[in-house]
Amino acid sequence: MKQHRYRITVEHLADQNGAPSTHSAPLQFETGNHDDIFAVVERIQGRGDLPTESATAFAVGLKLLGEVMLENRQHPLFAGFLPQFGQFMKQLKSGSRTA
Repeated sequence: MKQHRYRITVEHLADQNGAPSTHSAPLQFETGNHDDIFAVVERIQGRGDLPTESATAFAVGLKLLGEVMLENRQHPLFAGFLPQFGQFMKQLKSGSRTA
């Protein structure tokens, strides 16, 4: 399957109490996705359901999780979750909101 390629970097800035990070290096990896994640982020932000930063985190996390599940759909780990995830994605793509 053709994929867009991404480098994901997560840098720990501070702990839950505001203390500076003790992690010496960012977490970084490369991955692929069948969708353009930047376009998905724009669409999710444009819906207005969430504040901009939350919408961005949601869209990126959703696309990363969704691609792993798609690539491993036969794995027992996802057996109970895959049907609900599919239903959630249909609702999200339909544009319906539950607020």
